[in-house]
Amino acid sequence: MNRRELESLLLTLESTPALVARAAQGLTPAQVRQGPGNSAFSFVEHVWHLADIEREGYGVRIRRILSEDVPSLSDFEGERIARERCYRRRDLAEGLAAFAAARERNVAKLRSVRHSDWGRRAAQDGIGALTLEDLPRMMASHDRSHTAEIAALLGFLREGRPYRARQSSAVA
Repeated sequence: MNRRELESLLLTLESTPALVARAAQGLTPAQVRQGPGNSAFSFVEHVWHLADIEREGYGVRIRRILSEDVPSLSDFEGERIARERCYRRRDLAEGLAAFAAARERNVAKLRSVRHSDWGRRAAQDGIGALTLEDLPRMMASHDRSHTAEIAALLGFLREGRPYRARQSSAVA
């Protein structure tokens, strides 16, 4: 990936927290916690999942890839963590702030990476071999998956449309 492609990708990653915050505008406290009636996340659950994976998934992976030789990275078990941490009961504003702060830190770290470090390798459960260069792409794919699910959720909450989230192959 050349510098222009990387910067475009990082700008996209930087915009996601603001996009999610804008999506929350006008939702009632009840709507923030209302899921579509299946196992899909409510709005606040999406937000806390994004915050936690940004800190404990992507942030940890970036640090470990840069500091260890071919680290073995664990999968982030988002659904299990959401249940254990009771995301649906958590504060939306705190989650939005946590996601924005963690994303800002990760993008700043990625911007500071030397060209020679982008090829540093790792192995991740459920994915296999990857390089540091793969992480921003994975982050963007994960963002697209959640923003599509949020858009479907908003249609359900605000307009009563059937919930039909696009299935994604995004791996966290």
